[in-house]
Amino acid sequence: MRQALDFLYRASGALAAMFLVGICVVVLLQVGANAIDKAIALAGGEPIGLLVPSYAEFAGFFLAASSFLALAYTLRHGGHIRVSLLIQHLGAGPRRVIELWCLLASGLLVGYFAVFASNLVLDSLEFGDLSTGMVAVPLWIPQSALALGLIVLTIALIDEFVRVAMGRLPSYHGKGEGLLADSGSDPDAL
Repeated sequence: MRQALDFLYRASGALAAMFLVGICVVVLLQVGANAIDKAIALAGGEPIGLLVPSYAEFAGFFLAASSFLALAYTLRHGGHIRVSLLIQHLGAGPRRVIELWCLLASGLLVGYFAVFASNLVLDSLEFGDLSTGMVAVPLWIPQSALALGLIVLTIALIDEFVRVAMGRLPSYHGKGEGLLADSGSDPDAL
């Protein structure tokens, strides 16, 4: 099970990276088209109006997909901002309780958003919603990436909750599989 979950988080992160590359490609294509038009104008010719249709819209879709698909991978690798000013001074027991509460609350909240986003995808599919750009994209396509990212993040939060409930440090602490110690002297121990 651990290998399957880790693969899911890595695959989600890889998809996010691919969408970042997609942003780069779309923007570079449009910049290249603008440069060609500018060069033609500087040479005394009439610009031909090269453009990548809906490039800004596609870049926005890719940015949203990249942001949401990267959430679980970022969580697992400790990349999210955590305010641990309060819990770093607590003993292992209270730290563990607070960590469990935070994981449960965030898991429930993100799970709710995942259900909402999934329903939004289904509604867009049912009603045939299209984007308003030059290229009419069925909205369920970019919305699916958001929903998928939230679903994978919900799974990652549940995974972390179970991990902490079993007495292990959360993966975002980067301390491996060690059991929770009840020593208040180590600020990194739960």
